[in-house]
Amino acid sequence: MGRILAIDYGRKRCGLAVTDELKMIATSLKTVPSMELIPFLKTYVPANTVECFVVGEPKRMDNSPSESARFVEPFLKQLSQAFPGIRIERMDERFTSAIAGRAILEAGIKKMARRDKSLVDAVSATIILQSFMESVRINKERRES
Repeated sequence: MGRILAIDYGRKRCGLAVTDELKMIATSLKTVPSMELIPFLKTYVPANTVECFVVGEPKRMDNSPSESARFVEPFLKQLSQAFPGIRIERMDERFTSAIAGRAILEAGIKKMARRDKSLVDAVSATIILQSFMESVRINKERRES
C-alpha cells in the first residue's frame, strides 16, 4: 500500500502533507521552496511509496479558478511528467489558509512562530489532505449504500 501526498502549491513555497501507509492519518510533512519541489519529490517518492498526489485547487467563491490557478497548472504538467505512474487528484483549497491560521492560533503557537508562513503552508496541505480523505470516505459510503 502506498501513501497519499498532498501539495499546497504556492509561488514561493509549497506545503506538503502525507498519509500513513494505511491512509488513515494525514500528517504535515514539511514546506519546500517551489523551485525545489520536484527534486525533493524525486527523492521522497521512491523511498516512501506514494500512490497518489493531491494538489490544492485554488478557486474563487463562484467556483471559477482563482488568480493563483495559473501558477498551479504548469506545476501539474511538470508533476505528471516527472511521475507518470502516479495518479494526481485535485482538491478545493478555499479557506485552507484561514482554517490553518485559526488552528495554529488555537494550538497555542507563540506569536513569532505564527508569523512563519511556511507553518501555515504545511498545515494547509494537511487540511487539503484530510478533506480529500474525507471525500473519498463519503463517496465510498454512498456507493456501498
